[in-house]
Amino acid sequence: MVQYTIPQSPEDVLITISGRDSAKAREKAMDQLLEMMSDGELTADLDDGFTPKDFIEVKEHKTEPTPEENAVVDAVQVLSNLANLKVKVQSSRSEALQVRELVDLLFTDDVIEEEQLEELKSGFKVLKTFAQSNLRYRDARENAKEARQVLDAALGK
Repeated sequence: MVQYTIPQSPEDVLITISGRDSAKAREKAMDQLLEMMSDGELTADLDDGFTPKDFIEVKEHKTEPTPEENAVVDAVQVLSNLANLKVKVQSSRSEALQVRELVDLLFTDDVIEEEQLEELKSGFKVLKTFAQSNLRYRDARENAKEARQVLDAALGK
């Protein structure tokens, strides 16, 4: 969205056009200005003539985020990461625990069937991924405690 005003009456005229500042957007603004004039909504004197190039683009004043706002953004990112890790851990947990039971068979004198051995070999990747994700999750959960406090403070809890 782009907004325009006119130099003759900047406080009274504000025309909003979708898109960015361009010749086409200024032409659309000119159409709206002419419509305002014909409807009697414009009290400014444009006797000297007016072209689309004469419009003044009104830019929104952007303020820098405060340190508190930055802390909230960081806290939400930390908590989002924690949520993603938790989902990853939960989704691989049951399969990893099944593979873990097969690992116990390696330490017995029982015969391991070929099918179990293949399942064990293919399950090591799952086991590794789960273990790594679980460690990351535990670490992230510890770090997220501070993020939760920042968010609680911002929410007034």
